[in-house]
Amino acid sequence: MTRITFMTCAATAALALASSVLAAPALASPSTATPTPSTPTPSSPTPSSPAPSTPASSTATPATPSAAGPDRGAFGQATLTGFASLPAQTFVPGSEPSGSLLGTAPVNGITPPFPGQPVQGFSGIVRRHDGTYDVLSDNGFGNKANSSDFLLRIHRIKPDFRAKSVQVLGGFNLTDPRGLVPFPLTRQDRTLTGADFDVESIVRTTDGTYWIGDEFGPFLLHFDRKGRLLQAPIELPGVKAPENPALNGGQPNLASSKGYEGMARSVDGRRLYPLLEGTVNGDPAGTLRMNEFDLRKGAYTGRRWTYRLDDPSHSIGDAIAVDRNRFLIIERDNLQGDAAKVKRIYLADMRDRDGDGALDKTLVADLLNIADPRGLGGTAGTFRFPFQTIEDVAILDDRTLAVLDDNNFPFSNGRTPGQADDNEFITIKLTQGLQADPRVSR
Repeated sequence: MTRITFMTCAATAALALASSVLAAPALASPSTATPTPSTPTPSSPTPSSPAPSTPASSTATPATPSAAGPDRGAFGQATLTGFASLPAQTFVPGSEPSGSLLGTAPVNGITPPFPGQPVQGFSGIVRRHDGTYDVLSDNGFGNKANSSDFLLRIHRIKPDFRAKSVQVLGGFNLTDPRGLVPFPLTRQDRTLTGADFDVESIVRTTDGTYWIGDEFGPFLLHFDRKGRLLQAPIELPGVKAPENPALNGGQPNLASSKGYEGMARSVDGRRLYPLLEGTVNGDPAGTLRMNEFDLRKGAYTGRRWTYRLDDPSHSIGDAIAVDRNRFLIIERDNLQGDAAKVKRIYLADMRDRDGDGALDKTLVADLLNIADPRGLGGTAGTFRFPFQTIEDVAILDDRTLAVLDDNNFPFSNGRTPGQADDNEFITIKLTQGLQADPRVSR
């Protein structure tokens, strides 16, 4: 089994996974229609919780990622239970043009610049428990230099699995009207753009406000329910990406676009667990830091864990809490289409089950090997989710997950070569229950 090495001390505990037989919830159909894309043909082949327990620290040299594989025995092949898709060329009504810095050569059959702001790049998801979801678009077109005309935005969407479509109900841009960002922004109206922040993860807290993880700092960003920044960006002590405006000639110790790709909120709503996508300089290759942030104190606690990738070339896509000790984490390679080999969801436990100062990863779902006996995603058989970036997971019930891709509009073409990927929204049923904290699905 692959291990995640702790940086703190505590006691050990045991974990037992038991089966649960919960039916997948039926999400209501949207009241207004959206364009229905063609269905793809599958590619080949209680009271508040205490803080998480942590094991005794270990000074032993950790095994390399290839030396210990994940425990793959607990869960079998997941089954596709829902498929919906939002066409790639979906734009925010009445929005400003975008993509002016991409040139004029066609990309996957689409020629920039674009007539509006694309509804794309879903890099984080919040379930609203009424059949709708908040989804976070990332920085736009892939980097700081080409995304100054992409407006950062949270969209409200509703999947209709009967019609296999996704309705965009609305949304709001992220702004800094109070001037809390201490460095210059791209726009005078202080609407935030993809040249200001690369937003990649999102949670909503019990007061209805949003915390968003950024990759340029990396920063934590706190917004009200209308997308207005509530406080200055919060830096991660001791870690700086190349885009960090406070470098002042110093050297970054985190690669570009490797900041807070995933972030989970504790089930009691008191803490955040932001997870870096890349390895900090000096850390063992393929190890990613997960930090703890206390929402009541508004500060990092100093507690830290390490998630170990199966291979140093992999990345994580999202993280969500299952209970006070466990998380679901998407791990992926950087490939797409038939070339894709690793698109996985792991159950990662913060407890040390064998007392060696490490925790385990258990494979929950292989997204390239999903059973589709009813042909919901195309031809009946095996369904693949072969996208380069898969960055959204939500728990619908103890055995059912929602999973979405980041389509990197207009660049990714994992579903059909030469054709820009849609935003696909699937639900999958696991072979056994997660034994999740009931608060997760309320």
